[in-house]
Amino acid sequence: SLINTLLLNTLFLICSLNRVAVIHSLQTGATSTFSFSAAEGQFINILLPGGGKILTLCEVEVWADDQLRPHPHENIAAGAKAAQSSTQEHQGNAQNAVDGNNNTDYRRGSCTLSKFEAEPWWRVELPGVCNVTSVTITNRGDCCGHRINGAQIRIGNSLKNNGNNNKLVAVIGPLGSEVTKTYRFRATEGRYVNIFLPGENKILTLCEVEVFADQTELQNLALRGTATQSSLHSSSTLAAFGLAQNAIDGNRNSHLKRGSCMQTGKESAPWWRVILHHKSMIFSVALTNRGDCCSEDLDGAEIRIGDSVKNNGKDNPLCATVSSIPAGQTEYFNCSALLEGSYVTVSLPREGTLSLCEVEVFGVPVVRCGD
Repeated sequence: SLINTLLLNTLFLICSLNRVAVIHSLQTGATSTFSFSAAEGQFINILLPGGGKILTLCEVEVWADDQLRPHPHENIAAGAKAAQSSTQEHQGNAQNAVDGNNNTDYRRGSCTLSKFEAEPWWRVELPGVCNVTSVTITNRGDCCGHRINGAQIRIGNSLKNNGNNNKLVAVIGPLGSEVTKTYRFRATEGRYVNIFLPGENKILTLCEVEVFADQTELQNLALRGTATQSSLHSSSTLAAFGLAQNAIDGNRNSHLKRGSCMQTGKESAPWWRVILHHKSMIFSVALTNRGDCCSEDLDGAEIRIGDSVKNNGKDNPLCATVSSIPAGQTEYFNCSALLEGSYVTVSLPREGTLSLCEVEVFGVPVVRCGD
């Protein structure tokens, strides 16, 4: 990969000046990978044709033989669930971009194709919440390679605006036909990776999208925790279904009577709390709302993280406030600041009934010197 400052129309050569790639354009500070058929050689040259030129390279990395794929981990997008804003014809469906096939000829059935529309997008749902460090894009090769120019790579846990409001990590600059490029960036947490093309009358085509992360999946720290809550429902039948531990059983089923949700009685400021196995640095918390009824009961709930059980943990620092979560859906909440703590509390700052069908806590245990 080449980290660029002044690299336009640069030739990438091996051995006796056999050209294997042309660097058409790279954004400032960008890193890209150029893949090609195996070429034998001892020397690699980067040649910038023309007079009065300056060549600057911040890093050149070379892979060969069994190291051809410059990633220490597997492609976590392979075979994952994909979606897109529209599909122009059947053979251009969203799943083609994660089928493990880098063929760049659209007619071979391994590329996506949206309709001409405003702001087309494509999205993949990863197998879990991941610390994504790079995304590799393979562009269409039989025609229309320019269409992808200006597309944005966005990563996060939200599906608002179809995920297109998530964090922007890279912009795809001019990308030649049949080119594969890797975009590297600071590790970004998320379950969804979007390719979003802003503008009117656009068409989005992708022949492969590969996603790589530091870890395949961030650990859900709540699974090993112990839960408690302010009360049980006054009905003994409903109380049996609404136990605190149900919210950390790893099951997102959103029907109370299936035995995987918690529920308090109606009271002033009800709360639910999990004690984590270790004090941890928390990145985000995911809440699954009840789906069989009463989804509005969770509106306004507060997520708090800290080490105190004073006021049942409701005095700990605020991570996030729930505006609303659709019935049966899961929403991720990134804390406004990284918070440490052994307790995660979800509470209503008003009278009501608190019901949660799953609480997932993502982060890493805090290790002090000498531990």
